[in-house]
Amino acid sequence: MNEIESATDDEHESAPSVAADVATNPPISDDPALTVRNLEKSYGSGENAVHAVDDVSFSVEHGSVVGLLGPNGAGKTTIIKSVLGLVTPDTGDILVDGIGIDERRSARYDRVGATLEGARNIYWKLSVRENMEFFASLQGIHPKTARDRHDAYLDLLDLADRAGTPVNELSRGMKQKASIACVLAREPSILFLDEPTLGLDVRASEILSAELLRLSGDEGKTVVISSHDMDVIQEVCDRVIILHDGRVISDSAVDELIDLFQTKAYQVAVTIDDPDELHEHLAPRYDVSDWTVTDRTVSFEVTVPDGERLYDLIGDLQTTGAVPVSIEDVEPDMKDAYLHLTETTEERP
Repeated sequence: MNEIESATDDEHESAPSVAADVATNPPISDDPALTVRNLEKSYGSGENAVHAVDDVSFSVEHGSVVGLLGPNGAGKTTIIKSVLGLVTPDTGDILVDGIGIDERRSARYDRVGATLEGARNIYWKLSVRENMEFFASLQGIHPKTARDRHDAYLDLLDLADRAGTPVNELSRGMKQKASIACVLAREPSILFLDEPTLGLDVRASEILSAELLRLSGDEGKTVVISSHDMDVIQEVCDRVIILHDGRVISDSAVDELIDLFQTKAYQVAVTIDDPDELHEHLAPRYDVSDWTVTDRTVSFEVTVPDGERLYDLIGDLQTTGAVPVSIEDVEPDMKDAYLHLTETTEERP
């Protein structure tokens, strides 16, 4: 019984001791850590068929952190479960370290670990430590030799005082932490994390992000994250793959994706006697949003097609008698780029 099949049935910074005595993983090959080629999966048949994954291809290099993004129903979970062997795709190839998952199933389980949304990859009747020891043993790691490393992960995730507590007695956030601890205890070379920050507070999310960066940077682990937490995606990912209706609509480095959708947006504050007249004058000419009026002060965000139009905006403000109080650049982030891509895709015929 393997980890994935069995489990489906049912203030710290990254600690230096976690990096010590890392379990021996299979040697890294020259092939990508993960290759997905022409993957397709449909549910149902005929007119009622739902195409969850439609000809998806991508690869993930060793030591990289890749975000798998998309709205609900985009195909993210189906792709992850196909890689894990929980879903059988209709067509396509999946290779882990260059090995087809149908050629040597054990190769997949030796290299891949995953947390699924809702902490469904652990045994709720076992304690946190018992779960960690069990899943580590599936990888051939003896509990005694892994004790210090497990303690370090428990400290890292603020679970040390709950190590002996059955998982079903933990809060939602603690269950999520326990799930992550079990994956880390196995020391896989490729980690799939489905909504890893779900139920975590801000501090816990920051700690997890720091550990993921350490795992990829110091230990060469490969991490694939599916999440709606854009702050985490932007902080830890080298690259993001965005899915929509089962297809890849973007596959870019995080910085490149944000730069691609740089918009000339400004946060503007002015004083004016007649805010309604100002709005009537600007609305047909510019993309104006977040309009707020407080006494004689109006604040709003305005998007212009290029930097030169800023001078036109200033001229229009003067025409209406508005006196600028402040004009500040609005920097786009991962959330802006993601929403732009998915919304643009939805608008296409």
